[in-house]
Amino acid sequence: MTAPTADERQTARPSHLTATFVRLKLSLLRNGLRQSAGRRAAYLASVVLTLLFAALQLLGLIVLRGNEHAATLVVLLAAVLALGWTFMPLFFPSGDETLDATRLVMLPLRPRPLVRALLVSSLVGIGPLFTLCLAAGSVVALAHGTAAVLTGLAALALTLLTCVALARTVASANLRLLSSRKGRDLAVLSGLVIAVGIQVVNFGAQSLGRAGGLDALDPVAAVVRWIPPASALAAVDSVSQGSYGTGLLQLALCAALLAALIAYWQRSLTRLMTTPDGSTLQAAEPTRARARAHGLSRFLPADRTGTVMERTLRYVWREPKTKAAWVTSLAIGLIVPLFNALQGTGSVYFACFAAGMLGILMYNQFGQDSSAFWMVAQTISTPRDAYTELRARGLALAVITIPYSVLVTTLTTAVIGDWRTLPEALGLSFALLGAMLATGFWCSARFPYSIPQEGYKNVAPGQAGLAWISIFGGMLAATLLCAPILAFTIWLHAAGHAPLAWLLLPIGTVYGWAVARLGLHFSAPVAAARLPEILVAVSKG
Repeated sequence: MTAPTADERQTARPSHLTATFVRLKLSLLRNGLRQSAGRRAAYLASVVLTLLFAALQLLGLIVLRGNEHAATLVVLLAAVLALGWTFMPLFFPSGDETLDATRLVMLPLRPRPLVRALLVSSLVGIGPLFTLCLAAGSVVALAHGTAAVLTGLAALALTLLTCVALARTVASANLRLLSSRKGRDLAVLSGLVIAVGIQVVNFGAQSLGRAGGLDALDPVAAVVRWIPPASALAAVDSVSQGSYGTGLLQLALCAALLAALIAYWQRSLTRLMTTPDGSTLQAAEPTRARARAHGLSRFLPADRTGTVMERTLRYVWREPKTKAAWVTSLAIGLIVPLFNALQGTGSVYFACFAAGMLGILMYNQFGQDSSAFWMVAQTISTPRDAYTELRARGLALAVITIPYSVLVTTLTTAVIGDWRTLPEALGLSFALLGAMLATGFWCSARFPYSIPQEGYKNVAPGQAGLAWISIFGGMLAATLLCAPILAFTIWLHAAGHAPLAWLLLPIGTVYGWAVARLGLHFSAPVAAARLPEILVAVSKG
């Protein structure tokens, strides 16, 4: 048996490399599932939900076959799908370990075989399967005739490969950013994007209903059908109608984009794997950070209260999961009342949602410290120390929440145009904030839980029950604490004393302050007595 020549080894190497990368991707999935039963359950549940949603999408597209608006819907769905593939790596950079090609930098791999192997291995996963189902349903909905079916097969392959190539190209081009701490903070925008996206879809659906249905989308689809990868699926519709030249041009556009993406991806990999990491060049960053901190300290008390407030506000700005929670709460607190007001179905009282969303952040205050809570525990020796610690954390939250609640309430009132109800809405917001601060103090001391530093989970395994009790039990208790103010508001309107509703602003403000002070008074001794238990609970992540 003779040894293979150099040409034979060179010819066999790319296919062998591709098979190796596919096995590597499968091994990563398998080993990830072996880490814990919870991770297996979450992955299997996501697979089942994705397959169920994909099956429903597939059936819905098949039912559209022959509908006059089938092409419009298919083209727009393909465009939305491509946008998702393009931007998801920016918001969830840790979702796929194989996105980081720098792990292969020490291996003797050439860019072209590496790109081919990475592209094929990228087809393994839940996302590609969902895309395949949607593309297959789109082809079934649009293909009429043998030529259209053959075009549909080519369109299906081009759509899937283009979506995957988009994700890979964006990830490779921004890998240095995504692997840095500031880059990982991009993930905090995911909550904002999802919240805005849901409201935009809801608002758009209602607008379409008023505009007479999908006819309003036909002009948009006429433009999008020439943008890859939607153009590949639009080619199926063009061939079905006998426009073979148009269909061929639309397929060629998608193929050209795919070739351009692969070429750019290859150049990005070459540059990425041959250029040193310049992340250490930010030598002046600590100096700038100290300058910013000094500027913040000037506005805070020069005692323990100011120190704790500064530390808490720094967590909001620097700690990724704390920042994610704040961004999401700020976004939803504004979007829900404002969008409902814009749709004509809202009320000024919906502005209380802002105070409620930010008030939830008071729960589990010690969980964000994680194992570093031992340093905080060392500074607490009496209930008075615990009182000061909790009060400062509540003040840090109030510094942001109070002006934000005023802003949201004012904007909502301006959209609705009922300025008479502004004072009572603000009073209810302040009363709700005070009640949530009170229950937040208690839950932080009595039901602390750990927040894992890595991954997407916000609760350590085995502590889900504590999180449910803390958040939902606290919200229920806060609602009960607000019952007197709610009853007084209802009585004013039911008894015909609506002109006196402005009294709710001072009454609600004083009531919120008193309830928060009372909750702090009862929670501080509990926190001081349970320091070891709190440290154990928050250190599990």
